[in-house]
Amino acid sequence: MQRIMMKSKLHTPTITGLELYYEGSITLDPELMEAADMLAGEQVQVVNLNNGERLFTYIIEGERGTGQVELNGPAARKGAVGDRIIIISYAHVNEEDARGFEPVIVHVGEGNRTSP
Repeated sequence: MQRIMMKSKLHTPTITGLELYYEGSITLDPELMEAADMLAGEQVQVVNLNNGERLFTYIIEGERGTGQVELNGPAARKGAVGDRIIIISYAHVNEEDARGFEPVIVHVGEGNRTSP
C-alpha cells in the first residue's frame, strides 16, 4: 500500500501578483522552489489563509530572487495581492517509508524570503 504524504510546504508566502488571462498555474521564485524541493510542473495545493480558498494547480518557474508568488488563470480569482498562503506538495510513499517520512517545511518571511 502507498500513502499520500505531505512532501514539502512553503508556509505563509505572500501573493505578489495575479494574472487572470494566463494558463492556470502558480508562478514561484526558483529560490522558493529549491528551498522546498519543488519542481516546475509539479502539482501543488494552495491554501489561502485570508479567505479559506483551496485549490490544486501546478508550478511554473518565475524570476529568481524576486520573491514572486503569482496566481494565474482561474486561480487568480482565489486570492488577492497581499494574501498569505500555504503551498503544499505531496508524494506517494510506500507504507514502510511513510511511518518515518519527514517533509520539508520552509517558513517564508517578509519579501517572500526563507527564514534561516
